Amino acid sequence: MVMIMNQIAIFIKENRKAAGLTQEEFALRSGLGLRFVRELEQGKPTVRMDKVNQALAMFGMEAVPGRKVIEE
Repeated sequence: MVMIMNQIAIFIKENRKAAGLTQEEFALRSGLGLRFVRELEQGKPTVRMDKVNQALAMFGMEAVPGRKVIEE
């Protein structure tokens, strides 16, 4: 789960910056809290998936069920 959250964190951060948004602006536009955005971008593995999808929706994406990645 940590590896997947790191990939999501990188995706969100890179796309947020490419859109020219600060974390604060992204939080406001997505309807999420600033603290959540910060934790998400840090790859915190215990964030709520509904909120992760709310953030991903800003870029036309969503997290969906898939095969479990076994970390070595």
